[in-house]
Amino acid sequence: MTPQIKICGLTKTDEALKCAELGANAIGMIFYDKSPRFISDFQARKICDALPDTIQKVGVFVNKSFENIMKKVKACGLTGIQLHGQELPALIDRLMAENLLVIKALFVEKKPNISDVSSFRASAYLVECGKGKLPGGNALVWNWSQTLDFGKKYPFILAGGLDPNNVIQAIEESMPDAVDVSSGVENSPGQKDMKKVSVFIKAAHGVSRKYMLQKKNIRNIF
Repeated sequence: MTPQIKICGLTKTDEALKCAELGANAIGMIFYDKSPRFISDFQARKICDALPDTIQKVGVFVNKSFENIMKKVKACGLTGIQLHGQELPALIDRLMAENLLVIKALFVEKKPNISDVSSFRASAYLVECGKGKLPGGNALVWNWSQTLDFGKKYPFILAGGLDPNNVIQAIEESMPDAVDVSSGVENSPGQKDMKKVSVFIKAAHGVSRKYMLQKKNIRNIF
């Protein structure tokens, strides 16, 4: 049992398929129009249709309404939702009732903070630092060990500043159930480097025996 892997910010069908072949458990597509990885409904539908049923197809949204999100779910074939803004607990409850995987992003240095977790009832929580201009991790390395206690109680995905060179360290410091990477495996925004993806996945799957012995209750998020 090693942490599951989500590769986020995919914009091309062939790259999404290759990520799945290399061992990714989930593919993320960003519907935030200010992101350099923003994807159209048409592109997302092509990716979702091509991916096997075993792969979670996660749409990333920032402060969108229930109606807007569900429209994308139906138009694109999404199986999971990641909420990366200031969404209210009621929205999560409504999405959970739709039999979707619902991931709520929480932060260490801004709201919603990891200390606010009891306000939400999501399938899992993506945790990152919260610095930078964009809602996501902004490729910033941070003190991943700050999530160690959080992960003992809640299913969580570690994100922010991860790349093939530091993912083992990040996993061993935070003991997440899954890891999420985007810019750390890219040549440019939205264009994944498959060599980096391969090294990242192999590294995450190759965490030390010490980690595996300590993290006895790895949760399957995807």
